[in-house]
Amino acid sequence: MSESATPEPLASSPATGSRAAKRLETSRRIMREALRLTLERGLEGWTMEDLAGASEVSRRTLFNYYPAKLDAVIGPAPELGPELFADFRAGGPTGDLMEDCKVLAQALLAENAFHERDLRLQRQVLTEVPRLLIAVHERFEAIAGELVEQILAREGKEFGDQRARMLVRLMVALFDSCLESLALERDERPLPDLFAEALDTARELLA
Repeated sequence: MSESATPEPLASSPATGSRAAKRLETSRRIMREALRLTLERGLEGWTMEDLAGASEVSRRTLFNYYPAKLDAVIGPAPELGPELFADFRAGGPTGDLMEDCKVLAQALLAENAFHERDLRLQRQVLTEVPRLLIAVHERFEAIAGELVEQILAREGKEFGDQRARMLVRLMVALFDSCLESLALERDERPLPDLFAEALDTARELLA
């Protein structure tokens, strides 16, 4: 099986779309097998070579997608296109800061979302391996730092660094609450939907 070593550039041609779809499916297949191996053997009970074999990809291809075991289980760090951040800094897409923060966060959370058939598997792994919840939280924390900069670029320095950080800390707290609900199977919806509802509820409570 041969895979491209780097992400394909965005383009409108059918061939490029097919390659991008193939790459996404390969990425998700690897993540799915990483989750299954974790459930069967524990996080330390399998190797990247085991994962390559289970995913039917070469070791080189595997490391092009995921450089480490933990990355394979929780997925790659999400990346948003500069257009979305540019729109946010310009006051979009709705003109309401909280609503636009929600749009950004949902896009980040949905970047590596699993197919519906894999969501239960993902929840089960999060329930049985608490370390993964910590890893997901740490990733969102890193993203939150970038969001502080984006808020200040949008609202201006007069908005205040402390206020921007407080807003982002609220979002991190809501995200942690959603992770808990996901892990305890309190809700069957995808994480981006849970987060959107949590942020709307927080706005109602603080209004």
